[in-house]
Amino acid sequence: MVVSDEISVQVLKYDGSHYRQWAGRLSRREGSLIQLNAAFSMDAYHPLLGEIPRGTRLIEYYWLDRWYNVLKFLNDDATTRHFYCNITTPPKLENQILTYIDLDIDVLALPDFSYHILDLDEFEANAKTYVYPEEVHTNAHIAVDRLRQMIETREFPFLPDQRRTAEPVV
Repeated sequence: MVVSDEISVQVLKYDGSHYRQWAGRLSRREGSLIQLNAAFSMDAYHPLLGEIPRGTRLIEYYWLDRWYNVLKFLNDDATTRHFYCNITTPPKLENQILTYIDLDIDVLALPDFSYHILDLDEFEANAKTYVYPEEVHTNAHIAVDRLRQMIETREFPFLPDQRRTAEPVV
């Protein structure tokens, strides 16, 4: 089913405080999957990714029953720049607002499907600060393992870019 509604994404910390917010357009809703098309509304900088200019396009994948989401950053030619995966609580969608709690662990996957687990130290620090229950610890680590498996086996949405080839001249 393809629809075209604006969704506000609101990211919270474990104590319920506001962390980040942006908007995207709903492009697919299938089972627990919510797929959004979005673009950065401002210039940003990430220590590993460098400059992320305003207008950078991405496809966002959220599952209402999973402890992670996947943001596929695109180059100008629509090829994959990289995948940025967030370990989170399962999101909730209500009144065109998608809300989730960021649990700090991230997985960066490059177009060659190599990957890096990021911010485990932040997760552990916030686990103490916010006193994460055992369920959060367990599900966060299961989510990291699941993302590793998905990347390694090229499971959706970690698919190679489809290269267009010219039609043969007959």
